[in-house]
Amino acid sequence: MAEAQARRRRQRSDARQSIAAILDAAIRTLAGRPDASVDEIARAASVSRQTVYSHFPSRDALIDAVIERGTAEFTGLLDVDLDQAPPVQALTRLLDAGWQIAARYPFLWLQPAVESGKDADRHAPVLDRMLDIVRRGQATGDFDDTVPAQWLLSACLALGRATQDEVKAGRMTIEQATRAVHQGVLRLLGTR
Repeated sequence: MAEAQARRRRQRSDARQSIAAILDAAIRTLAGRPDASVDEIARAASVSRQTVYSHFPSRDALIDAVIERGTAEFTGLLDVDLDQAPPVQALTRLLDAGWQIAARYPFLWLQPAVESGKDADRHAPVLDRMLDIVRRGQATGDFDDTVPAQWLLSACLALGRATQDEVKAGRMTIEQATRAVHQGVLRLLGTR
């Protein structure tokens, strides 16, 4: 009984290490080649293609896992003082954390668009935090309070998607896009 439990623990530990290696390799590989295949990612992770597929049933599932990791990292970058900071400063910190993630995961700018519901689900922790900041900013008079906070958030997301389209089309660099989104979001919110 004890041997079986120890074997299961080792298998779970091996699986966690394998998943981490695959995700790390995916991030590195996709940064250089956004269209990299599962085979290329497996080679970079020093695992077999079958191992990748045992954890991620498709390339899309692997990309989703990378996005989840990026979202978790993004959420981790948001310091606890965000709720105490003045709304404009809190929003700027949130956008700056977004830039750090965009720099680490540049290939995400080039991924195909997903339906808005899936996009919202992927980014729910960040969007909830941003909505709180917008509402707080409206209450303090820092942001425009003549339109609903949820609409402002939706408009910010649309601005982000439009900017992402510019990057995909090669008309903006990620750095230019990030600056444009920062400026555009602050203007859209009617920063005073």
